Order: sequence, then structure tokens, then C-alpha cells
Amino acid sequence: MVKNGAGINEVESGSHFTPTHCACYVGELECLHWLLWHGADTSDVTTRGWTPAHIAAIRGHGSCIQALVNNGANLSCKDDRGSSPLHICAAHGHSFTMQTLLRSGVDVGCANFNGWLPTHSAAFHGRLGCLQMLTKWGASPDDVDSSGNTAAHLAAQEGHLPCLKFLLSVASTPQHVTTIRNDQGETPKDLAQRFYKHNITDYLNDMENEHESERLEKGDNLAFPAHVAAYNGDLPMLRTLIEQGVINIDERDEKMSTPAHKAAGQGHIEVLQWLVEMGASMEIRNSSGESPCDVSRRFGQLACVRLLGGSNSDDDDGDDQDHEQNTTLSIAPGSALSRSLKKVEDLERLLEIAKSNYQQFGGELPEDRKKYKEENENKRVIEELESQLEYERVRKEDLEAQLDDYRAEALHLNLQIEELSNELQQVKSALL
Repeated sequence: MVKNGAGINEVESGSHFTPTHCACYVGELECLHWLLWHGADTSDVTTRGWTPAHIAAIRGHGSCIQALVNNGANLSCKDDRGSSPLHICAAHGHSFTMQTLLRSGVDVGCANFNGWLPTHSAAFHGRLGCLQMLTKWGASPDDVDSSGNTAAHLAAQEGHLPCLKFLLSVASTPQHVTTIRNDQGETPKDLAQRFYKHNITDYLNDMENEHESERLEKGDNLAFPAHVAAYNGDLPMLRTLIEQGVINIDERDEKMSTPAHKAAGQGHIEVLQWLVEMGASMEIRNSSGESPCDVSRRFGQLACVRLLGGSNSDDDDGDDQDHEQNTTLSIAPGSALSRSLKKVEDLERLLEIAKSNYQQFGGELPEDRKKYKEENENKRVIEELESQLEYERVRKEDLEAQLDDYRAEALHLNLQIEELSNELQQVKSALL
């Protein structure tokens, strides 16, 4: 295309997308590398002020973000609302992509035109994983926006209970979060009541009781609700947290364990099966170097071991040893039975040698062909599930973008209503 005269920074007339924007949108890392290698401009913006870094943050393509970092792209640029790629990433819940941004050195304290920090965006949209990541990298939950709202105010206003619980858990005291007031003198509880977020108001009311206060003092793990749900076998809660984008399916706690580690250790086979079907990684290791399969084996959860493809080698070895001892005791040396057993063992050994020779000459055994077919079938099923998962993720992000547009339009209409009301009041005053 370039040889035929197409420009490497050619702008699409409608959305002002360049080829670099398109590569970041679909996550085509190879194309992005080619464009950057040939001098593509990473500062071009769309009609909404989005650079390629913004697009990669919206789509959650961390590898594209890393490529832009390696080629000197500005990751602190802002769109027409003053939002940086870090704000966008926090709003869409891409905690892994956010980690790439933070490692590049972006400022966790940058504010948009509303005074929102990335923590405000994560709390407003209910992105618990991103809120945890930002706090880990030094963001303060006490920072306020231009209206004096903290992240707790926004989480309570939108009814995001897991985010509010996390903010309570990292505060010096729960009362510090619940009593702080914005510029209108409202606490998080006041906002929850005004916007009819009954789950927030009920929780804060319960927290005022002595029993709830004692539970908080004992250190209930409010920071990782998905891990608690997996540990307790609460599949509906875990499904809600993951499908709504509150946390990532492979989110890690302070010991680097994922929800799969918790479910495997407690033997919750249904929870573990659901995590496997949803594409959770079973290769991640915790701070002790254990995978979910290793954890299930350590706790003796045999059904989880079989589900994860492990084998209870210790038990199998024990059974083989017992069987060998029983066979040895029941067969007298020198008898016809012992000679037959020796013949069988010799033939098995020769059979293994023959199979090995056959494979070395390029032969393919029936069991090898069966295994190969099973692997191909499993690979095909995995690719179909990954494609379906990607489609659902894109669909969810499109719906979230539509929801943001509707909210902006509703705000604009409310402002028009207020202006018309003021004009009507002035006309009434003039008539009187």
C-alpha cells in the first residue's frame, strides 16, 4: 500500500483514525511495530482527542502500550476531556494494561478537566482491580476532585460496594472514609442515599453496629472479594465480580495467589471448573511457587487434581508398591506361575523396546495418533472460546462507551433544563 502511494500517517476522514490508531484498536502488534519502525506519528489525535495510546488503553492491549513506550510515545497526553491513557485504562478496567502504563513512569496523580484522578475513574466505574493497582503504586484514596469528592464518594454514588469496601480496608480507620465531606457537605453515605444505592446505605448502616466494627478490626479481607468468594465456594458472587469487570479473572492477592488457587485449595470443583471455562490461567504460581494444581495436591483435593490434569503420583506409587508386594508374597519362587510372570515381564520390556525403535524410524503408534487428535481438538475448542470471549469483551466495551455517551447527554439536557427554568423564573418575575 505504501509503495502504491498510501501515506503512513494517512487520516480517515470520519473519525480521523490513522493506521497507527487502527493497529492499536485491533491489537495488531506486528503491524504496529512496522508502522513505528517506518516513522509513524504517535501524537495524531482522533475527533475526541485520542492518541494511539488512548485507543490501546481503551482496548486493553498492553503489548501495544509497551511498543509505544519503546518508541518514545507520550503517555501523559490528554483527550478533549483532559483524560490521560491512565484515566481511560482505569475506566475500562484493564488492570494488566494499567501495570504497563505505570511501569513506564506515568503520573498516578494527573487530573482531568473535572479534577478526577485515575482513582476517581476506577471508583466511579467500579473497577476494583485498577483501584487496587493504583493504590499499590502510591495513589492516595484521600485525593479530591474539583467538587471535593474522594474516590469513596464516587464509589458510593454509583453503588460499587466492592470498591467502597476496599477503600475502607486501606484507610487508617473506616470512620475516616465514612465521615469525610465534599464541597456540598455530603458524606459517601449521603450520596448513596440521594442516588438510592441501597446496598451502600445498608452496608454503612450495618458497619455502625458493634458486630460489624469488630469484623473490620479483625481484618476481614475486603481488598480481595473475589478471592474470598472463591475460598468460600460462592460461585454467584465470583461470577458477578468477574463478569461485571470489577476484578480481573487472574487478579492476584498479597501472596500472588489467584482465585483459582483459593478454589483449588478448598476443593470447590464447580468454582474451579467455571474458572477454567472462562479462560483463567492455571499456570500462574503464587509466592511459594505453586500452581493451582500444586495447591490442590497439597491439600489432598483429588477431584481438583484430576480436573487440572495432574496425577496423584504418590497414591499411585503406593498402590503399585502394595500390589507388587502382594504379588511377590503370593507367588512361590521356581513355580510355573513365577516363570510365567517372568516371561510376561520380558515380553513387556521387549514391547517397549520395539515401540521405541518404531518411533525412532519415524513410525506413529495408534496411541500417539489419538493423543495428537485430542490435542488438536482441544486447541480448536480453546480458540473458539477465546474468540467468543473476545467478542463478548468488545461488546461490553461498546456498551460501556454508549453508556458514557448517554450519561454525558443526560448531563447536557439537565443543564438545558436548568437554564430554561432560570429563564422562566426571570419571565415570571418580569411579569409580576
